[in-house]
Amino acid sequence: MKRFLILTLILTLLSCQQNTQKVNYPSTEKIPVTDSYFDTEVVDNYRWLEDDKSQETEEWVGKQNQVTFSFLDQIPFRSQLKNRLEQIWNYEKLSAPFQEGEYTYFYKNDGLQNQYVVYRQKEGEETEVFIDPNTFAADGTTSLAGLRFSKSGNLAAYSISEGGSDWRKIIVMDAIQKTILEDTLVDIKFSGIEWRLDEGFFYSSYDKPEGSELSDMTDQHKLYYHKLGTSQAEDELVYGGTPEQKHRYVGASVTEDGRYLVISASKTTSGNISFLKDLRLPNNPLIPMDENYSTDSYLLDAEGSQFYIVTNKNAPNQKVIQVSANRPHEKYWKDFIPETEHVLSPSSGSGYFFAKYMVDAITKVYQYNSKGNNMGEVKLPGIGTAGGFSGKKEVDLLYFSFTNYHSPGVIYSYEPKTQTSKKYWSPEIDFNPDNYISNQVFYTSNDGTKVPMIITHKKGVDYNGKNPTILYGYGGFNVSLRPSFSITNAVWMEQGGVYAVPNIRGGGEYGKEWHQAGIQQKKQNVFDDFIAAAEYLIAENITSPEFLAVRGGSNGGLLVGAVITQRPELVKVALPAVGVLDMLRYHKFTSGAGWSYDYGTSEDSAEMFTYLKGYSPVHNVNANTRYPATLITTGDHDDRVVPAHSFKFAAELQDKQQGDNPVLIRVETNAGHGAGTPVSKTIEQYADIFGFTLYNMGFRVLPETITNKPKG
Repeated sequence: MKRFLILTLILTLLSCQQNTQKVNYPSTEKIPVTDSYFDTEVVDNYRWLEDDKSQETEEWVGKQNQVTFSFLDQIPFRSQLKNRLEQIWNYEKLSAPFQEGEYTYFYKNDGLQNQYVVYRQKEGEETEVFIDPNTFAADGTTSLAGLRFSKSGNLAAYSISEGGSDWRKIIVMDAIQKTILEDTLVDIKFSGIEWRLDEGFFYSSYDKPEGSELSDMTDQHKLYYHKLGTSQAEDELVYGGTPEQKHRYVGASVTEDGRYLVISASKTTSGNISFLKDLRLPNNPLIPMDENYSTDSYLLDAEGSQFYIVTNKNAPNQKVIQVSANRPHEKYWKDFIPETEHVLSPSSGSGYFFAKYMVDAITKVYQYNSKGNNMGEVKLPGIGTAGGFSGKKEVDLLYFSFTNYHSPGVIYSYEPKTQTSKKYWSPEIDFNPDNYISNQVFYTSNDGTKVPMIITHKKGVDYNGKNPTILYGYGGFNVSLRPSFSITNAVWMEQGGVYAVPNIRGGGEYGKEWHQAGIQQKKQNVFDDFIAAAEYLIAENITSPEFLAVRGGSNGGLLVGAVITQRPELVKVALPAVGVLDMLRYHKFTSGAGWSYDYGTSEDSAEMFTYLKGYSPVHNVNANTRYPATLITTGDHDDRVVPAHSFKFAAELQDKQQGDNPVLIRVETNAGHGAGTPVSKTIEQYADIFGFTLYNMGFRVLPETITNKPKG
């Protein structure tokens, strides 16, 4: 009997060490297209997958999804993960309230609703539903993308996104009666809604492409003014549409009193110029405020003709300046909240200013009065990320949220006059943050740069090299990764998983210089920082290559793709989501050309072409290489980073992968870049992502039940 048990155990262990049977991938036809870059020819075998309108592409997606879901269906604990995600997700979620006219509004989700519902309440009356986006589409794929009220609060305009697309529609309402007032505005993209009192509002858009609205280039942004009671065809073109006004991103802000319009215009995702217009007279000219594309500036607040502007001009970590609308040019700017050694992200409300600083990615907040005097530090409930501290001048109470990687967000009210706060709302969630811990470490990258990383997991986790670990990164576009709670990550950590987030170069955690240290021909610094983070986790025995997954989305998808093509042996699982993966052609689609500040383009110079080709994931997949188990995720309606990036990367990996590590692509239908994704779809996605990750690390039951050690 004993010999039988030993034999059974050996056979079981052997079966667990083997991955699943080798995947039979759908055949992807190679139809070579040759491009010439500075006398260098580059062959693109999968150019045909860029055609998102073709039947051939649609059939390829269908076949790939069939193979992917056949693989995912065999994961024995996939349904357990989905059930647990549903359980932990099913709690009431609330936003901070805000005042508009006679009503107090707030967003709420009862638990598993696909979209948040907007509620309102008048003093002394019952709470009522104002807008329920769950009624927009039966499958929850149409979302509320923005909501703005007029000066009186009697009117509202809200934008919707269908299928996750960046293209929007705007609907105008009588907010009191909750009735639609006029025809829907269409074909709007990358736009806010800025009311001019109760008369109308400003919005931005591109001309609709003649070909595919999901992939064709959108290159000239324009600012329009819509006067209520008129058709969209009559909307006034305020800025853009001429060669001297050609910009990829144009936005607007209107001062709270409705008197001034500030226009921001950018050629790329970094740097802008701005103009001021006095709206009291229709023919008043645009007055230049700053004309330097190398810096970023935006309107924070205004009091009469006094403007408060956030800028990084001569201040890489940002500062607030004060200037008169009578002489708004940058040569007249005066410091109001000066630059410090930490990155500033200010807000205003109740007549005060709040200087929110990132100190090694952790929030600290200081309150300033209208004269620019520092009133001292605002006491926060702990170490993490605080957001909010904004509102209209006439309100007496502001709100802020607080969270970190293992603490669900709590909302606090704050009274600026007394500088006191109290808890307003906390979630009742089936997750105990006291059982988890976050530690911040500083590790050394390839060139000696010190990089911070926050590592979160259950208390008492044994650093035995076998902890399933997700290393998450972004590293671009001045974006800062700050500690915040995620339901999906909570489920990962419940299984004994480690979640590690390094603040790598290319981001904004240490200001403009940190960002610029990871752009264009310094982009390799970003990949080196991420690789060094992985090596740190392995060296500290927190995990090992067999239990390490790398994950990132969009620019973070590029990060994952570059790392696994440079160091395929370093990780077991790769999870690139909606990634920018073809670096020679990214600027040919939608608004991709605007990313050139961070990336450069293959047309800029021979040196830039060579550099991009040297790390472009699609162009650096090599034959006879064992790549990690890879699950590429994208959406068929992603019109920001077109899914062709993911299609071509999947085709290259499947063609050249050696060994049995699966390379799969999961294409979500009727979904975009991520914003507005229904809860139901998100739960399914993460059950698949975590299931795929753990299964390819050798687990056949969830780690929590087996003390982090793969067994039969």
